Amino acid sequence: MKIENTKAQMRKGVLEFCILSVLKDEDAYVAEILSTLKDAKLLVVEGTIYPLLTRLKNADLLSYRWEESTSGPPRKYYGLTETGRLFLTELSSTWNELQNAVNIVTSQKHNKNE
Repeated sequence: MKIENTKAQMRKGVLEFCILSVLKDEDAYVAEILSTLKDAKLLVVEGTIYPLLTRLKNADLLSYRWEESTSGPPRKYYGLTETGRLFLTELSSTWNELQNAVNIVTSQKHNKNE
């Protein structure tokens, strides 16, 4: 089993949560989203993020608007819908529970003879 495949699957599993979290306070366009993810060492390429944004939009978790740019073509800004905000709240709760459970399991000494 290759470790890189497992690591990639772990990152993919939290990518939707991370994107929704990036957009929780303000709308952003793709380059800003990618930059935020990159700063957090969560490397994602445009070819991965566009289909994911489309899927989140089709699920009514995101909306978008076009905004003129002073430095090029108009930009598509993504933001959370009300459904997206509720979904993010649920994901945050689940993430906290999962993180706590994983921390407990991975930090315990397992002594089967006790």
